[in-house]
Amino acid sequence: MAVSIDKDKCAGCGVCTEVCPVGALEVVDGVVTVKEDECIDCGACTGECPCEALSV
Repeated sequence: MAVSIDKDKCAGCGVCTEVCPVGALEVVDGVVTVKEDECIDCGACTGECPCEALSV
């Protein structure tokens, strides 16, 4: 399973992409997307998102 992104809350700031240890997150068209096959469900991104748009 991978991190879930609430696209309505996501501001596309990219903070989560900077803390992801495996590079599974990227900003595409102003919204964060997750590469589900690369995400390791560590949760590092969820605590850093200022919009609270990410959850494990």
